[in-house]
Amino acid sequence: MNQEDIFKNIISHSKEYGFIFQSSEIYDGLSAVYDYGQMGVELKKNLREYWWKAMVQMHENIVGIDAAIFMHPTTWKASGHIDAFNDPLIDNKDSKKRYRADVLIEEHVAKIETKITKEVEKAKERFGESFNEETFRNTNVRVLENQAKADSILDRFKGALEANNLEEVRQIIIDAEIVCPISGSKNWTEVRQFNLMFSTAMGSVSEDANLIYLRPETAQGIFVNFLNVQKSGRMKIPFGIAQTGKAFRNEIVARQFIFRMREFEQMEMQYFVRPGTEIEWYNYWKLARMKWHQSLGFGNQNYRFHDHLKLAHYANAACDIEFNFPFGFKELEGIHSRTDFDLKAHELHSGKKLQYFDPEINQNYVPYVVETSVGLDRLFLAVMSKSYVEEKLEDGTTRVALNLPAFLAPIKVAVLPLLKKDGLPEKAREILELLKYDHACTFDEKDTIGKRYRRQDAIGTPFCITVDHQTIEDNTVTIRHRDTMTQERVSIGQLVTIIEEKVSFKKALQSLKQVP
Repeated sequence: MNQEDIFKNIISHSKEYGFIFQSSEIYDGLSAVYDYGQMGVELKKNLREYWWKAMVQMHENIVGIDAAIFMHPTTWKASGHIDAFNDPLIDNKDSKKRYRADVLIEEHVAKIETKITKEVEKAKERFGESFNEETFRNTNVRVLENQAKADSILDRFKGALEANNLEEVRQIIIDAEIVCPISGSKNWTEVRQFNLMFSTAMGSVSEDANLIYLRPETAQGIFVNFLNVQKSGRMKIPFGIAQTGKAFRNEIVARQFIFRMREFEQMEMQYFVRPGTEIEWYNYWKLARMKWHQSLGFGNQNYRFHDHLKLAHYANAACDIEFNFPFGFKELEGIHSRTDFDLKAHELHSGKKLQYFDPEINQNYVPYVVETSVGLDRLFLAVMSKSYVEEKLEDGTTRVALNLPAFLAPIKVAVLPLLKKDGLPEKAREILELLKYDHACTFDEKDTIGKRYRRQDAIGTPFCITVDHQTIEDNTVTIRHRDTMTQERVSIGQLVTIIEEKVSFKKALQSLKQVP
């Protein structure tokens, strides 16, 4: 099965089992807006909690806040969003479809890089153990030609972005012979900028209302509260402020399910440091965040760093952690060295000093900031993508399962009485009562035990506890493990300890203690 078909199956699975629904579906939906169902909201909550525990609970010098979605409109003038928060858009005249010009170019380059990878893989098979990949990449004519083509496009693109030369961006698309995915034509309009912020009015009478914006990012709520947190918490630099919450962007080209939405959730941490130390901390957080992602257990090969071609106006270093989604490597988290741009801009526009007195050097200064920002919805999609499996079993049937890390699973334990009689449901209810105060549990007595196992596999439940007639006799139950489908007999008295050890956040958090 190809990746496109797998992605379609994941989308279908997400709806069928209560993870994600199209928003307002009974009214034919709202484009690029989604609702999280009963299973999705639990998985999303667990991802958020794991991030929060790792970021805040495990660090003595990082605290959290929850800033409002509405902010004074001058906030967005100071941050540069009103003037510069734009995407370069281009239309195809034949299909009437609109695209982000930068995405078209990046995807074209990705196709060239895929050709190179295929050449390398074919050579590996041909030459076996004697194959030297570095030598092959440096000498093979087709690889060199494709690499030169990709480098040339990227160099031109970087120069065009830095000069804000939209005509050159269009010319790159034309010269690279990039076609519209729908019409297959190269009949492109000019490239133009489009501001992504949603605006609304605050006030009881429309004539007297003030124009305000739905926040396009959560970071500014942290910056304007820098002094409030620092003084009330008696924080010493370096320290961080973390926040999770909704952000809103009027994405014209919203696609790929929940990867790019108009309403989404961010998990951000702004780390305030002494000027001159920001690159050291930037490198620290790059490694720390990569290790956090890899702790989920989906394979290090599915993550990579991607340095930005063009730095944002506020940054002196920036990179993305990219994840191998079914549609290729795409941004999952951004790490940015934002310098002192944000705090200085808010100083200028507010007239209030946003400085820190550093007793170690006896000096006042505006701190520099290192940012880590991960999209919770993209993280959700990444986890679903790598957890979803379709397995052929020995009896010829197919099993669909979500092999989620146990501590992230929406439901940790399913308690299943083998029959609806002989006191088995009552005994199963006693076990449910024992476990439900600590873990999300479910009770299921409908259908055969095999069908019930399959239902729990499909939603990612790591453990099923089956209550049978032997349970009544000796107080033991069968625990079935989702990933291996193996079963073991244990006493009811052992359940609390066994389940807690398997589904606790503790082991995952302990693996993060030493950042490489």
